[in-house]
Amino acid sequence: MDIYEALEAAYPDMVEWRRHLHRHPELSYQESATAAFVAEKLRGWGLEVREQAGKGHGVVARLRGLEDGPTVALRADMDALPIQDEKSCEYASTVPGVMHACGHDAHTSTLLAVAKVLSERREQIRGQLVFVFQPAEETTPGGALGMIEDGVLDQVDVMYGIHLWTPFEVGTAACKPGPAMAAADEFVLGIKGKGGHGGLPHEAIDSVFIASQLVVNLQSIVSRSADPTEPCVVSVGSIHSGTTFNIIAETATLKGTVRTFNKELRMKVRKRLETIVEQTCLMHGASYTLEYKMGYPPVVNHASEAERFFRTAPQTFGNDRTLLSPLIMAGEDYAYYLEKVPGCFMFVGAGHPEKGIVYPHHHPKFDIDETSMLYAAKLFVNMTLDYLEQNRLSIAVK
Repeated sequence: MDIYEALEAAYPDMVEWRRHLHRHPELSYQESATAAFVAEKLRGWGLEVREQAGKGHGVVARLRGLEDGPTVALRADMDALPIQDEKSCEYASTVPGVMHACGHDAHTSTLLAVAKVLSERREQIRGQLVFVFQPAEETTPGGALGMIEDGVLDQVDVMYGIHLWTPFEVGTAACKPGPAMAAADEFVLGIKGKGGHGGLPHEAIDSVFIASQLVVNLQSIVSRSADPTEPCVVSVGSIHSGTTFNIIAETATLKGTVRTFNKELRMKVRKRLETIVEQTCLMHGASYTLEYKMGYPPVVNHASEAERFFRTAPQTFGNDRTLLSPLIMAGEDYAYYLEKVPGCFMFVGAGHPEKGIVYPHHHPKFDIDETSMLYAAKLFVNMTLDYLEQNRLSIAVK
């Protein structure tokens, strides 16, 4: 049985594992049962396993090949989201208000299958493999930083990650060199005016009015302060104020996000946002508090590893379904790994309109075409073995 056949034979296990994890999701930094499930499987395949990694429930497994060579790390994330599952299926979440709405259950199951199949083929491994099961991708600052601080990248030569992505059709894969996913910053703005009677606005300082002005004014950052050739998003996602129809609210709270790819623009947007908030509140006589949190940096793929993707992915997907990814405004703490070691982050299509699998990530009815896991597993193996073989030969030449 060749390695592709072995992965195909493991596919029913992937589905079983994924559905188990989907029924029993755990939020960021609470992935104790998920981690125990993962560690038990890995130990059963004879891997060296470390638990409680990354100041949380991270699991790291090491596979030592029979010959010396480079070390390749592969990463999956494990946490779920605080969303009520609205799907009607036998594997829907059993935990009220918590669900795997981003595919991390499938990422975990995919990497488990890769670990299982490769552990059965140690004689083919000329080097070492590190399987990284990371907690807390869905929260800032993210579990990747803790994993790095805990030494997960020590002596690692390259690292690969895959995101199953429903906006792309199943049977496709995408990647791009350089910036691929955005820096994801967030802000919380508190406005304090002066409460009063709805019929006597001249005696009050209307926080709802000021908040409304800020929602509009902040849009000028993208339209008038940012280079139009540089991708940039400023979104206010939440606004809360007031209690009833005839009271002018004294306070208002706005929450939002900023997405950029360029470091200089990232800082320019922050400064411009702070100025607009200050001047708008000053103009209307209100005070304010602003918490601006620098989130994940942009995911920046290394050119050589993106090139490897475009060389190896067609073995599984075909040339016409191996795609150059567009820029994606979502953020990923995988970015921190790529700041430390070469590697790339890849997307494998998981959407299937004919099956009704069309809902976006973080939606209450989110689901995936489970065959995407098999595609992703083959891509992981292709990238890993290609790197090990190329770099083993490079070492031999030297």
